[in-house]
Amino acid sequence: MTSPSPTLSDSSGSSKHDNPDSWEIVEGLRGAPATIQEPYGHHGFLLKRRKWPLKGWHKRYFVLEKGIMKYGKREGDIKKGKVHGCIDVGLSVMSIKKKSMCIDLDTEDNLYHLKVKSPEVFEEWVSKLRNHRVFRQNEISTYPERHLFHPHTASSPSLNDSMRRLEEAENYLQELNLLLKSMEVMHRTCSAPAITTLQVKKKDKRPRRWRSKNNGKEGKSTLQVPCMSSASPRLHASNPNLSTSDPPFQESSPESPDSPTPVSRLQEDFCRLANNIYSNLKSAYTSLSSERNRIRHSIDLQECPAGSHSLVHQTSNDSRASIPESITEFFDAQEYLLSSSSSENEVSDDDSYISDVSDTISMDTCDGATHRHYSVSSEARMVRRRSTLPAPCSSSSVSLWNILRNNIGKDLSKVAMPVELNEPLNTLQRLTEELEYSELLDLANQTADPYQRMVYVASFAISAYACTYSRAGSKPFNPVLGETYECDRPDKGFRFIAEQVSHHPPVSACHADSTNFTFWQDVRWKNKFWGRTMEIVPMGTTHVTLPEFGDHYEWNKVTSCIHNILSGQRWIEHYGEMSIRNSNSSECQCKVTFVKARSFSSTVNEVEAVITDSDGTVVHSLFGKWNEALFQGAPPSATCLWRANSLPENHEQYYGFTQFAVELNELDPALRALLPPTDTRFRPDQRLLEEGDIGGAEEQKQRLEQLQRDRRRVKQDNNMKHQPRFFNRNDTWISNNTYWEQRREPGFRKIEFPILW
Repeated sequence: MTSPSPTLSDSSGSSKHDNPDSWEIVEGLRGAPATIQEPYGHHGFLLKRRKWPLKGWHKRYFVLEKGIMKYGKREGDIKKGKVHGCIDVGLSVMSIKKKSMCIDLDTEDNLYHLKVKSPEVFEEWVSKLRNHRVFRQNEISTYPERHLFHPHTASSPSLNDSMRRLEEAENYLQELNLLLKSMEVMHRTCSAPAITTLQVKKKDKRPRRWRSKNNGKEGKSTLQVPCMSSASPRLHASNPNLSTSDPPFQESSPESPDSPTPVSRLQEDFCRLANNIYSNLKSAYTSLSSERNRIRHSIDLQECPAGSHSLVHQTSNDSRASIPESITEFFDAQEYLLSSSSSENEVSDDDSYISDVSDTISMDTCDGATHRHYSVSSEARMVRRRSTLPAPCSSSSVSLWNILRNNIGKDLSKVAMPVELNEPLNTLQRLTEELEYSELLDLANQTADPYQRMVYVASFAISAYACTYSRAGSKPFNPVLGETYECDRPDKGFRFIAEQVSHHPPVSACHADSTNFTFWQDVRWKNKFWGRTMEIVPMGTTHVTLPEFGDHYEWNKVTSCIHNILSGQRWIEHYGEMSIRNSNSSECQCKVTFVKARSFSSTVNEVEAVITDSDGTVVHSLFGKWNEALFQGAPPSATCLWRANSLPENHEQYYGFTQFAVELNELDPALRALLPPTDTRFRPDQRLLEEGDIGGAEEQKQRLEQLQRDRRRVKQDNNMKHQPRFFNRNDTWISNNTYWEQRREPGFRKIEFPILW
């Protein structure tokens, strides 16, 4: 007895109506499952109605394949895995309105309103959706255990509860987004110069020029430039649009229909919504964690036979080789579950897809790693390094506006800043932080493929910016002329020296060597203040050589910009293009693009790179975020090349330092006798700031600056020029390779140095 096969006329039919302006519900599959040929995919732009409470339509790029429709902002985003939503057409109720050329897809969790402007395009999309819908429903009916992954099917109570809390958090986020825009309007208005009452009265005739597009509220009638709040200078948030503190406003008049919302009320609403979101997300995270543990436990019970060892001890070479494929499958399933339940977040174009890509590095890399000991001592001494600073940072009461208002558009390297704006590290130590992930250069020196070597070198160049993410609230000390710094790290396999070789213009030179690489650069910065932002433009070239292959890589640095200098939450971004080339070979090049952030978008800190051959053909592509991770390939099968180390606990209270930065200014008693007296660790103002003595640090800072002026005056009077001790200048400043020799014999205590402090 054969079962009747479904007919296309039945399955693709619609409930007909005589009125062309009425909605037609497209009927689904009828009859028993049968073999149906897979339809061709379809893609293109459609208009999609924005989610409530946002109004209007926006254009999105849709891709329809095998009954699943994904969409994003543009085609390139879909290829990169930046999917805003995913719709299972087979599990959705589809209805169309021919006159207005609208298509509605009801997924039970979300209702998608789509529209096109051309009748031909409308008919084409309707036809494709019908064919894919029948195909998808037939697949689900034939293989329900393989294709049906609806999150509400046989889900646990904890999972249902977490989904409910996530939906509540999404509503709160949308409300919070509108509130943030209102607060940002008030911030922009507040940072303007003072306006007299007479001028305001003249502008009252045209109040809409000051009206916010989002909430229709005006700015204050009397505005003042605010001083920085005590909480604003140090803390940093992952979303640059968020602000944890607001400048004080003056109430000008009693509230009227056109008067703005009071700041106190906005702050209360902001805190209330933030607390609601936090509690919901925390509960959802707890539920999802318990659900994950339950699933892991059930998988272990299914896969582990009786009397066998744990899965950890069973791992073999075969199972290792299958890890990337299994993770890829899990990524696809996880992406579908998340998108089918929450569908999208149109308020912020989040790039959380990066954290889902497989975080795997080839096992050959781990097994083939060489011992990395390169120290001045014959035996690597085990050093227990500190895990925190002696004292937390103090809140700043300095008004940056009073300091910077007369220096807009000028180079700030010659402007004296109070010590409260500094962090207890200086620029020479900041250069050392670029070597925190030096293991990437070790991998490059052990890789035979020249294109993959370039991949690791590019990853190292990008990783140098990771330490800046949480450091927008303060600036490093400027080194005095002749100041030095050394960092001998046997655990990381390198030794590093740096020296301030010029004061006007300020130039810092550094050199690091290892058994696997040599690293050097000289850098000069230009700082310019543009009213609300400070731009930092580095000049100089970074050099890396790999002795195993004779490669010599060179690259430039990109521009950095600190936002919200005067008020609000400070945050830093890097943008521009970095070109990496091997001066000893033209076989491959690399172009790295640090993407500039856009207004009112969470798409920040993105970086993209391509490695090309001599003909310009792309061999490898990289993507990620300079503060989080970097991946090679295309999602979802991309491989993680580098991931930033997690920040220490309570790092906001300690200048946002990474663990590596915490260790840089530590003065070990055994090291004290070996260092030259010009080493940064002996600098008194920086040491006092680290210990929390702000007054003493400011006093010492002024004393050191005066000493430097006196030394410069004496040299000018005697026609003397400063000669750096450990670096020589050719085209660039290069180490003369005498530092470690003099340190060992005769020792710095027997050598005369200038008195810097």
